[in-house]
Amino acid sequence: MTELPWANKKMGQHFLKDDKIIQTICHDYASQASAIIEVGSGPGILTSGLASHHKPIICIEKDSRMREYLDNILTPDQLVMADALFIDLPYLLQQKQFPANDIWLVSNLPYNVSVPLLLKFIQVPSITFMTLMIQKEVGERILPSLLPRKEQKNGMNSLHALVGTWFDIKLAVKVPPRAFVPPPKVDSVVLSFNKRTAPALPLGSYHPYEAFLRKMFQHRRKQLAGVLRTSFPLTDINKAFADLNVAPQARAETFNLEQVQLLYKHLNT
Repeated sequence: MTELPWANKKMGQHFLKDDKIIQTICHDYASQASAIIEVGSGPGILTSGLASHHKPIICIEKDSRMREYLDNILTPDQLVMADALFIDLPYLLQQKQFPANDIWLVSNLPYNVSVPLLLKFIQVPSITFMTLMIQKEVGERILPSLLPRKEQKNGMNSLHALVGTWFDIKLAVKVPPRAFVPPPKVDSVVLSFNKRTAPALPLGSYHPYEAFLRKMFQHRRKQLAGVLRTSFPLTDINKAFADLNVAPQARAETFNLEQVQLLYKHLNT
């Protein structure tokens, strides 16, 4: 079956057609991964290439129309017809007897739910690698080095600080609208994520760290000391800034990742 189904706009569907980009995605971590999860398999554009690596694979797809396409590629136990936002991924992986590490997650993320899905993925301990298609604007938040050079110095944000604490991130390929059917109205990027072997914070700190980042970046262009005064004693803030050699008038957007992590540790110990 070669004819693509119609793309459901409410689901944010855009089908990738550029073979070079498809190959880039399907071979990103193929040699390092012990097993593969694909989220949002659609009609199987990436699925065929991923399944060709002959590794344990699970594909998650919520659009029931796609089953007839995926049934030609996958066995019934490899396909999960469900919304990935509401799946307990650790339980599913345990159920499928997947390995405890070196799992590679691949997804052409629907743009309207890309951030919630990304934050769900990074909390799964066994996911070591990810290759994700993301709207360029969101990609620039995840990886501020994608911003124009003059904007990079003020590019720190909560999403980069959160994801970058546990994953090393790099650009795999830029994706123009013409690479899709139908073409979206925005540019996209494919990002590669490789879990850090010695992160500055344990994954168990995810929720308190995420709450701290929400406070830190709620007004990222204002002086951070003033923003944090509503949550922490001023004496603790001043001591932390002095220990980090950060100016009292510094704004959150000017911090680097290490400074964000150290500030969290100073104010939460």
